[in-house]
Amino acid sequence: MNTAIRTLLPLASLKSHQAVLGVAEQGHLRHLPPAIAAWQAATTIARHEHTEYDQLLAEGYEADAARHFVLDDINRQLEAWGCARRINAGE
Repeated sequence: MNTAIRTLLPLASLKSHQAVLGVAEQGHLRHLPPAIAAWQAATTIARHEHTEYDQLLAEGYEADAARHFVLDDINRQLEAWGCARRINAGE
């Protein structure tokens, strides 16, 4: 899993890498291929730790609407980590 995360997020700090690894090793993700689990975990960490997503939910926005509003912030974080992949609207 470490290799998949390093490949996906070559510029991520050790702290970010460990956060992504922690999520990737959780129940439903740990059974997926490493590249898929790493991507799912990276987008989860980017959404929850580097955007206002949770605040939007607390303010009453539905999950899809909140994701729409933080999409650019998630993609900026993925770019900062050196990730070549981005989330497109509707994913």
